[in-house]
Amino acid sequence: MTPDAKREHVGHLIAFGLSKRKACELVNLSRSAQGYLSKRLPDTVLIEKIKTIAGERPRFGYRRICLMVNLSGQLVNHKRIYRLYRELNLAVRKRGRRKYFWGRKAPKELPVAPNARWSMDFTSDGLSDGGKFRTLNIIDDCTRECIEIEVSRSLPSASVIATLNRLSWTRGLPKEIVVDNGPEFTSKKMIKWACNNGVNLHFIEPGKPIQNAFVESFNGRFRDECLNAYWFTTLRDAKEIISSWKKDYNENRPHSSLNNMTPEQFRKYIEEKIAKQGEKISLIGNKNLAEVS
Repeated sequence: MTPDAKREHVGHLIAFGLSKRKACELVNLSRSAQGYLSKRLPDTVLIEKIKTIAGERPRFGYRRICLMVNLSGQLVNHKRIYRLYRELNLAVRKRGRRKYFWGRKAPKELPVAPNARWSMDFTSDGLSDGGKFRTLNIIDDCTRECIEIEVSRSLPSASVIATLNRLSWTRGLPKEIVVDNGPEFTSKKMIKWACNNGVNLHFIEPGKPIQNAFVESFNGRFRDECLNAYWFTTLRDAKEIISSWKKDYNENRPHSSLNNMTPEQFRKYIEEKIAKQGEKISLIGNKNLAEVS
């Protein structure tokens, strides 16, 4: 029982006619502690900042909120943020997930530079009128940058190819793209496009999405922080909201796997290292800070 709770019990006992000394003895609290008044200043400004961040990003836990507060220029200990976070009842509800046994897992080698390897996958959601739409999510495995989220009612292989052709003009194509075994990726049109453009399509094993972990992780964040957080009225409305979220994801959202940098900051960091020193960049582990080997 906390001292505050004991003080509250002492108050109730005194209200029933017990003396202060007897009430303190019953709840095992010293009289000096019972009369103590905290000298801590109220955290009004910090509380409002936490509420603002939690309101804008309802799926952020206290650690990410602490990081956002510190990035704004106010250095605060994470324990203080956690205390206020609990007092405000802002704990993020954990969603259940099925557990699978994948056998023995070997670490997947990380790409050494931006635009070396991409990952692609689909997600789907509904509109307020009951209609459905799909999204094609394309991720840079090195920087975790969301390269594109194509939104449409239908996304056959022709639409996937059109999206990749458009990206080839704006940023070029990677050497390899990791995909699952969906019909959009295994079609003859897609295989022919990959051969003509010198892109290796790396197909994961059926039933093992863990082998496409980067885009699967992104899909979870995308669904948690965007698709589940908004009510889409029209397809145009969905495109605008998702485009805005994608920009925020790349430019403002810190990633623990990138040493709390945003994907855009991490990409610039690696590009500067390559440009200045011209040496190989090795990314070690999941906490992949770029280090010159």
